[in-house]
Amino acid sequence: MLGLLKTIREAIANWWSEFTLQTKLLAAVTLVVSLVMSGLTFWAVNTIQQDAQLNDTRFGRDLGLLLAANVAPLIADENLTEVARFSQRFYSSTSSVRYMLYADTDGKIYFGIPFWEPEVENSLSIKRRIQLPEDYAADAEKPMVRQHMTPDGVVTDVFVPLKVDNKYLGVLAIGINPNQTAVISSNFTRDVTIAVFISIWVMIILGGVVNALTITKPIKELLLGVKQIATGNFKQRIDLPFGGELKELIFSFNEMAERLERYEEQNIEELTAEKAKLETLVSTIADGAVLIDDNMQVILVNPTARRIFAWEGEDVVGSSVLNHLPPQVQTEITRPLYEMAAGECESAEFRIPLIQPVKRTIRILLTTVVNQQKESIRGIAITVQDITREVELNEAKSQFISNVSHELRTPLFNIKSFIETLHEYGEDLSIDERKEFLETVNHETDRLTRLVNDVLDLSKLESGRSYHLNAVDLGQAIEQTLRTYQLNAKDKGIELAQEVEINLPLVVGHYDLLLQVLANLLGNALKFTEAGGKVTLRAYLVKSAEPVNEDIPKQVRVEVSDTGIGIATEDQQAIFDRFFRVENRVHTLEGTGLGLSIVRNIIEDKHHSRVHIASEVGVGTTFWFDLVTYEEAKTPNSITRDVQLITDAIAGERSQGTV
Repeated sequence: MLGLLKTIREAIANWWSEFTLQTKLLAAVTLVVSLVMSGLTFWAVNTIQQDAQLNDTRFGRDLGLLLAANVAPLIADENLTEVARFSQRFYSSTSSVRYMLYADTDGKIYFGIPFWEPEVENSLSIKRRIQLPEDYAADAEKPMVRQHMTPDGVVTDVFVPLKVDNKYLGVLAIGINPNQTAVISSNFTRDVTIAVFISIWVMIILGGVVNALTITKPIKELLLGVKQIATGNFKQRIDLPFGGELKELIFSFNEMAERLERYEEQNIEELTAEKAKLETLVSTIADGAVLIDDNMQVILVNPTARRIFAWEGEDVVGSSVLNHLPPQVQTEITRPLYEMAAGECESAEFRIPLIQPVKRTIRILLTTVVNQQKESIRGIAITVQDITREVELNEAKSQFISNVSHELRTPLFNIKSFIETLHEYGEDLSIDERKEFLETVNHETDRLTRLVNDVLDLSKLESGRSYHLNAVDLGQAIEQTLRTYQLNAKDKGIELAQEVEINLPLVVGHYDLLLQVLANLLGNALKFTEAGGKVTLRAYLVKSAEPVNEDIPKQVRVEVSDTGIGIATEDQQAIFDRFFRVENRVHTLEGTGLGLSIVRNIIEDKHHSRVHIASEVGVGTTFWFDLVTYEEAKTPNSITRDVQLITDAIAGERSQGTV
C-alpha cells in the first residue's frame, strides 16, 4: 500500500512538473477562487438553514400555544376522547406536525399521535416519559423549544405547558417537520455548489492535460531543440503531429535546423581546408612557429620549432609552453609573455644563445593575436628563427673586414713608404737599393691584386652567371698550373710533383674555372707546407668495385695532397665557408679566407660535384673531387643527364652524412 501511494505521489509530482510556471499560477489562482466561492456558498446555505430553523421554532411555538389553548379545557374536564379526536383532525389537516404527545405533570405520556384509533385507549398505558427540566413546572409560562436530527432532517421539538386557571395539568409535546421548501432549496444549493466545484476542477485538470499535450509538449520540444542547436547540434528535428500555427512553427524550426546543418557542413569543409592549408604552410616555413593562448597553453607548433627546442618526442600541445622551453629562453620571455597576455605590450624581440640540445643562437619574435574587432587578445604567436648561420657569417664578415683592412693597410703603407722614400731620397740611393724598393712595391701591389681578385671572383661566381661546360683536358690544365707555381715551390724548397694517369679521358667542365680551382688548391698547399715538404697533384680514372653500369658515366678524380701542417677535425667543416681562417694555427700566413669558398662554389654549383677533404694535424692534407668523363658521341642532352646522375649520387652521399 505504501509503495502504491509512493508511486502515485511520484506520478503526480512528475505530472505537476510538466506544467509551466504560468499554468501552475493559473491553477493556484483557480483553486483560491473556487475555495472562496465555495466558502461563500456554504455560508449562504448555512444562513438559509439557520433562518429556516428559526422560522420552524417560531411556528412550532405559536402552534403549540394555539393547541394548548384549545385542548387544555378538555384535559381539565378529562375529556380525553375529544382531545384525541381534536388532535387527530388537527394532525391530519397539516403536514408540518410530525408528532403530538400529551404527558401529565410527572412527564408520563398518556396519549400520542400518530396512533390508530383502536390504540387510543391502549396508548394511555404506554410506559413512556418525557424528560423535562426539574423546575419546568415552576417556569411553565414559556414553551420550551429544542431540535434533534432525524433521517428526514432537523425536527423542532416544542414543549408547551397545559394550564387552566393557573393550574399545571401537564405538557404538550409537538414535533414540527422542517420546511421542505427551505430544505430542498438549501440541499439544491449545496449540491449545485459541489457540482460546480467539481466541474471547475475537472475542467482545470482536463485543460491541464490538453495544455500539456497540445501546447506545453511542443513548446518543450521546441525549447529542447533550440538548446540543442545552441550547443551546435544542428541535426535536431521535431516530429509532432500538430496542425495550425504549431505545425507552421515546427515546420519553420525544422527548416531552420536543416539550413544550419548545411551551412555548418559547408563551413566545416571550408574551415578544414583552411586549417589544412594553414598547418601545411606553418609546417613548411623555415622559421619555428608556436601559437599559445592567453593562458600560455600551446595550441599549435610546427616541426621547425620542435627541432629547435628538441620537442620531437614530447606532446606539448595543450600544456603550458613555459614548462617545455629551455631555461635560457624561459628566463628571457616569461615576463614579456604575461605582459602581452595582459595587453601591456603588443610585440617583443629577443636574441638568445642556446647550449642544449645544440649550440646555436636563436631570435624569438613575440606578437599578440587579437580578434577581428581588435578588442581582446586571443593568443600570442612565437616565431623562432635559427640565426646561428647569420651570427657566424657576421662574425666571419667582421673577421674578414678586419683581415682585409689589415691586408690593405699593410701593403698600402709599405707602397706609400717606399714610394715616398724613392721620391725624396732617390738620388741618394744606390741602384741596388732603388731596385729593392721597387721590388717591394711590386710585391705589395701583387698582394693587393690577389685580394681584390679573390673578392671579385667569389662575387662573380655567386651572381648566378651560367657557364657552358665543354670537354676539358685535365692534363693540360695540370701542366699549366704546375708551371705557374713551379718557381714559387722552388723558392720555398718544396717538391712539386704530378701523377697523371696516361691516356686520361677528357672531362666535362669549364677550363678557366677548373684552372682557378687547381690554382687555389695548389696555392694553399704550398702556403701551408714547410720547406722540405712535398705537394702532389694527381688525376686518374676512378675504378668502381661494383659491376659496370652503362647508365652511370665514368669519373676522373683530381687530388691535391701536401705534407703541410694539416687541419684540425673541428675546423674541417668550416674551412669552405667564406672569410674563414684558422687563426690559431695560421695567423702568421697571408690570405683572405676566400680561396676554398671559391673552390667549393665552382665544383659544387658549376660542375655539380663535391669537394672532399682528408687531413691530420702535423701529417698533411688531401683535397679531391670527381668530374664526369666526356665522350664525343654524346649529345649535350646526354651530358646534362650524366651531370644529373652525378648530382643525384652526391645528394645521396649528403643524406648519409658523407663529408
